[in-house]
Parts: sequence; structure tokens; C-alpha cells
Amino acid sequence: MWMAGARPRTFPAAIVPVAVGTAAGYGSSGRFVVTTPQITLTCHAEVCTGYARHLSVLNAGLALVAALGIQIGTNYVNDYADGVRGTDEKRVGPARLVAGGLATAPAVKAAAILSFGVAGLAGLILAAGVTWWFIPVGLLCGIAGWAYTGGPHPYGYLGLGEVFAFVFFGLVATAGSAYVQHAPLVISLHHHSFTHSYDWGLALWAGVPIGLLSAALLQANNLRDMMTDKVAGKKTLAVRMGRQYAGLLYCFTLMGVAVSVGVLWHYRRWSLLALLAMPLAISTVRLALSDKMGRPLLPMLADTARLQIAVGLLLTVGLLA
Repeated sequence: MWMAGARPRTFPAAIVPVAVGTAAGYGSSGRFVVTTPQITLTCHAEVCTGYARHLSVLNAGLALVAALGIQIGTNYVNDYADGVRGTDEKRVGPARLVAGGLATAPAVKAAAILSFGVAGLAGLILAAGVTWWFIPVGLLCGIAGWAYTGGPHPYGYLGLGEVFAFVFFGLVATAGSAYVQHAPLVISLHHHSFTHSYDWGLALWAGVPIGLLSAALLQANNLRDMMTDKVAGKKTLAVRMGRQYAGLLYCFTLMGVAVSVGVLWHYRRWSLLALLAMPLAISTVRLALSDKMGRPLLPMLADTARLQIAVGLLLTVGLLA
């Protein structure tokens, strides 16, 4: 029951950015830059004798625990808050813990706090080993997860859910997972000191298609629930735009995924492998452009999740190739 309440189908939104970010961080971890009054030199692993690219399995695991903790905590808060408000009384999708009478509201709230606590503990360990800047970033992620549907003014009820999904489950999660692969390291070569040069461009751009896919996943969910959300006063982006324009926005979001993968060619040419997954979007685009509403749109959410997994897997391979 509690596993169902955690919504395992949404887990790819947390796993994919960590996988892609780890690949991006590993791929650029052998890059150093030295600058002196006499010389500016970019040194790759092939040139720096005795150094190979660095992969921290521990840091990648901690990043995954933090991301999953925030995702699960956000899902429990959504279940708790919507159940208390009565938003989930008439659902098209799977039953919820509070609204379905499967668990009490205080118990679901406690599960959410526990999930955020696990994420916070993993984040503190990362901060101690990498940089203390992860603490305020982690706090922002936790607040964003809670405020999606929790609190007096949830931004999910204002049509801002897709924006926050793009930022936190795209840019922040991917770039953060890449950054933790850059352990503090200084080497010397011919009396010059070499330190890490973190490739922010690669890390952030790798997060763009992942963030857009997270937004698309939420768009598919909100398209399915548009009528019940409208009755409950939940003004998601789909409710605000209407069925036709919300479907078009979903299609443009997937177009953005393809374009952003194309931009990654500038950093890693094999990133274009991720485009091989785009035919999986055909069925979801057809549903988005149709006039179907409610339960007939259930396959759209599942197919979007499959697309997210396929793009994430191929992009991870492309970044490592």
C-alpha cells in the first residue's frame, strides 16, 4: 500500500537525471585547466600521465537516494494535501491513500517528512564530501517538493508545476549529479598546478531534455485529470490553457527534447543516440492532439514515462561513448 502511495511510475523522473548527470560528470572529470602568466593550457586525461577519469559510485548513490527521497516525499505530500482538500475524491487515475481511505492523513504526512528526511541525510553527506553549497540547494529542493501541493498557496494549483519540474528534476538534479563526480583534486605537471575545470555548459544542457521530459510527464498527468482538477479548483496549466492548447504544448515540449539533444552534439557527438528513442513519442503525440479526455489518456502517461527512460538510457550511453 505504501509502495503504491509512493507512485513507483514516477521514479524515472528522479533516476534519469542522476544517471545522465553522473555520465556527464564522469565524461568531463579528466579535464584540467592551468593558467599562469606564461601559459594557458587545457589538459585532458590522455595528456596528464597517470590520471584517468574519476567515477564516485558513493556520490552517485547518495545523489540517487536524495533524488528519490524528494520525489517520494513530493508524492506523499501531494497525496496528503489533495486528500485533505478533497481534490482526489473523484479520480481518473489510481486511488490515493488519504482520499481512498487507505491511510490517515497524519500517517501520510509523516511518511512525507520521513522521505524528505532521508533525502536530507544523503544531501548532508554529499555536502560534507563535496561542497557545503549543497545544503541551501537541497533545502530549496525540499521546499519546492512540499510546496507543489502543500502549504497555503501550492504552486501546483497555479499552473507552475511544469516549470518547477523542469528546473529541479532537470537542471538542478542533472547538473548536481554531474558536479558530485568532480572530487577535489590537484596535480602537478612541469611545475604547474592543474585543478578541475567543471564543464557547466555540458552539465546544464544535459539537464534540458531531461527537465523537458519531466515537464511532459506532468503535462500528461494533468491532461488526464483536467476535468476533475477543474471541478476541484486546481488550476493546472492544462486547466488554464484548455484541452486543445494543452495538447499542443505537450507536443512542443517533446520537440524541445529533440532540439536540446541536438544541441548536446556540440559537447558529445554520441549524445545524438538519444534521438533514436523519439519514435516512442508517436503514440503520445496522437493522444495529445486528439479530443480524448480522462481515462482514455491513461496510456499517454505510461508511454511518456517509457520515453523518458529510453531517452535517459541512450543519452547516458551517448555521454559515456
